[in-house]
Amino acid sequence: MRIHFVELKEPACHLVDTFNRWENDPELIPLTRPNQNQSELEKRSLMTLEDLQENLAHHYTYLIYVNEQLVGSMNYMVDPEHLYKKEPGTAWIGITIGEPEARGKGAGYKAIRFLEKQIKTKGLDRIELGVFEFNFPAQKLYKNLGYKEIGRIPDFTYWQGQMWEDIRMEKYMDEI
Repeated sequence: MRIHFVELKEPACHLVDTFNRWENDPELIPLTRPNQNQSELEKRSLMTLEDLQENLAHHYTYLIYVNEQLVGSMNYMVDPEHLYKKEPGTAWIGITIGEPEARGKGAGYKAIRFLEKQIKTKGLDRIELGVFEFNFPAQKLYKNLGYKEIGRIPDFTYWQGQMWEDIRMEKYMDEI
């Protein structure tokens, strides 16, 4: 299995279609975006080419390929408002393994390692992320990569009839 990454610099219609499929996948929705109730969980959205262009203005985005098949994306932004710990020089990261056959096979691990190296080359000092309390595979991945819990935000997202916490984790670049 060959895993590689490509920086996304220009939006493309086929990518918008793929991102929309992932964004509206009922299995991924609870894992990738916070929802306040059942109706938000069931809501579907459509990204446009212009939306993707706007997103690229604020995010460093990379595509994840396994054996030449696009299976996911990852990104980071620098010093966003929603950081739990407001330390300048912090990258906020996000990752989606959109294709089910690529999950649990090491693509996420390699992708985060790659993203950490990209962030380090930008001279940033710290990475922060959020993972929903019920997403045990992602928590295990981040812990295995050396991320440490720094706090929890209660009643952050709705899933399976109840509200769940968002666990915030961090890692400093000198640990990479």
